[in-house]
Amino acid sequence: MEILELQVEPRQQVGKGVARKFRRMGKLPAILYGRKREPTPLAIPTKEFQRKIAAIEGAHLIRLKGDGMGECLTLVKDVQRHPVTDAFLHVDFYEVDLAEKLTVSAPLHFVGKAAGVALGGILQPLRREIDVRCLPMQIPEFIEVDVSHLGIHDTIHVSELRLPEGVEAVYTEDFTLVTVLPPTVEVSAPSQPAGETVAGAPPVETAKGPTEK
Repeated sequence: MEILELQVEPRQQVGKGVARKFRRMGKLPAILYGRKREPTPLAIPTKEFQRKIAAIEGAHLIRLKGDGMGECLTLVKDVQRHPVTDAFLHVDFYEVDLAEKLTVSAPLHFVGKAAGVALGGILQPLRREIDVRCLPMQIPEFIEVDVSHLGIHDTIHVSELRLPEGVEAVYTEDFTLVTVLPPTVEVSAPSQPAGETVAGAPPVETAKGPTEK
């Protein structure tokens, strides 16, 4: 898998005021931690994070480059965003051990045209990602799910997935990933001829005008 790279710099000062100052300078406050690393405050160019990391799906290894980083491979564990503007506020990085398995989310890509869709059915994905367990270098960018054989009402469960070697799905219940719904037909009510009374409906009173003299 491709390893992304980010340039980082150590952050000597911490706190909300300092974080706001960094954001005004175009730098995103971050923290790096791991089983063998003490929490380390960092700062990242915000535009670089947006360009390289923010738009990707799934889990990707990220090499942090900078003074004192060494060969530091990480995963993004959490991204905080402003509730109104959606601007990035803070990022957590977790340093991984290449010899230790971990659990990450992997996106699902549904491929092929389901047989049931050709008959008017509707392909209905129920999950867009699943949790998998593997070594860091085996993290899949995505998992393909072939739906071409699905007829109407057919389903694919997580246990039926064909996963890359060394990758296993993490689940306690064999949940459904995708199904094909039957076609929906809108039934319109029959038109009612003028003057005809519907059975069971009360008679309609006609408004009376003033009596002529």
